[in-house]
Amino acid sequence: MEKQNAASPRTLAFDIGGTGLKASVIDGEGTMLVDRVRVPTPYPLSPEDLVAALVALAAPLPAYDRISAGFPGMVRGGRVLSSPHFVTAKGPGTKIVPKLVEAWKDFDLAGALTERLGRPARVVNDADLQGGAVVKGKGLEVVMTLGTGMGTAVFQDGRLAPHMELAHHVFRKGETYDEQVGEDARKRIGNKKWSKRVAQAVADIDALLYYDHLYVGGGNAVHLAIDLGPKATIVDNSAGITGGLRVWDPAKPAPAGEAAPG
Repeated sequence: MEKQNAASPRTLAFDIGGTGLKASVIDGEGTMLVDRVRVPTPYPLSPEDLVAALVALAAPLPAYDRISAGFPGMVRGGRVLSSPHFVTAKGPGTKIVPKLVEAWKDFDLAGALTERLGRPARVVNDADLQGGAVVKGKGLEVVMTLGTGMGTAVFQDGRLAPHMELAHHVFRKGETYDEQVGEDARKRIGNKKWSKRVAQAVADIDALLYYDHLYVGGGNAVHLAIDLGPKATIVDNSAGITGGLRVWDPAKPAPAGEAAPG
C-alpha cells in the first residue's frame, strides 16, 4: 500500500545487483512510498535485456517524475565503463562472453532508461548511490557494499569523490577484494572466515584512506560475524534505494533512521 507522505518530485530508484534487481519510488525526503519490488538478475544479460527487466519491474509502481539507478560497475555521465557481473554467461564467476563485453562498453544506460520510461534518468555506481543515503557530511566517509562483489565510495564533507574501483585491486593471495570477499567466497569458506577477510579489508582501506567513518551495507552485511570497530556502522540495505534522492538533490541530508550502530 502506498504511503500518504509522498512529496514531489518523486524518484523511481533502481538498485541493480549481480543477483537481484530492486526498485521502489521515493518521495522528496527519500522515504519509500511502497515496498521494494525485486526479481532475480537474469543471465546472460545484455544491456537491452537489463533495460527491459527494469521497465517491467517499474510497471506496477506509483507515478514518478525522475529516475535514479545504482549500477554495479564503473559509470561516468550515465554511461557504463565497466560491467564485471553482466559480461558473464551465467553470472559472477562464470565464463566471460566477448560479445557482452563489447555490448556493455560505453553503453548509455541513463539514455536508454530515459527513452524507455519517458522520464529523465541518472545512473551512478551503486556504492556511490547508497552512500547518498547514509553519509553525514562530516570529514572523510567511506561506504563499503558487500554483495555479489564488493563496492566502495568515498565522500569528503558530504561531497562524492571521483569513483574508484578499489574492489578490482589485489587484496590477498593474488586475488582482488571482489574475489576474496564477494558472495562466491562467502559461500565457499563460511561466514566466520569470510567475516575475518572483511575485517582485514576494512583495515587495509583504513590504512589507505584514513577515513573518519565507514558505513557497511549491501545484502551480505547481515552475515558479518565480527566487530569492525568503533569507526564502522552497519547500514540497512534499503540505502540502495533511498540513496536515489541525492543523485538528483546532492544537498539533501541523508534520510533519518538509515544507519544502525555496528
